[in-house]
Amino acid sequence: MWTELLRAPNLMIAELWKEALDNEGISTMIAPDVSDWVGVTEDTPRRIMVPVSRKHVAEEVLRKL
Repeated sequence: MWTELLRAPNLMIAELWKEALDNEGISTMIAPDVSDWVGVTEDTPRRIMVPVSRKHVAEEVLRKL
């Protein structure tokens, strides 16, 4: 099961956070923060998702950045 860790303002920032988490061995998924895929661009806010069991570790990784 996946849970939202945080929201990124755009795809570029989301990819940076995903890379930092991936480097620590935490599976990460990026999803647009919209209910409809119509009009999704690189500037659309994104949700950073992680496994529920790894959320506390992911929060610690981001806190150290």
